[in-house]
Amino acid sequence: MKFVQIIDFETERLDEMEQLLEGARQRMEGQEGGPTHRILLKDRDTPGRYLAVIEFESFEEAMRNNERPETSQMAEQLGALCTRAPRFVNCDLVDSRELK
Repeated sequence: MKFVQIIDFETERLDEMEQLLEGARQRMEGQEGGPTHRILLKDRDTPGRYLAVIEFESFEEAMRNNERPETSQMAEQLGALCTRAPRFVNCDLVDSRELK
């Protein structure tokens, strides 16, 4: 079953975060495992608040990804760019479909 982690965070330095994430994506290119899909949402009602929706093939794959030293390092760097500690919501993906 696919697994999704939702990361609720606040930052005033989104451009720097996106640069870190792009660098990580480039380093992971061609490697097995890791996230398969990402959606970044901006809260229209709360300035500086974002939700990142990260999809993995499975919960187990997400946990293997979390154990990588480069993942820990990136999480630490991203956390330093936040104005409050990120909150994490772990979900099993029950349904996903295009509606149009």
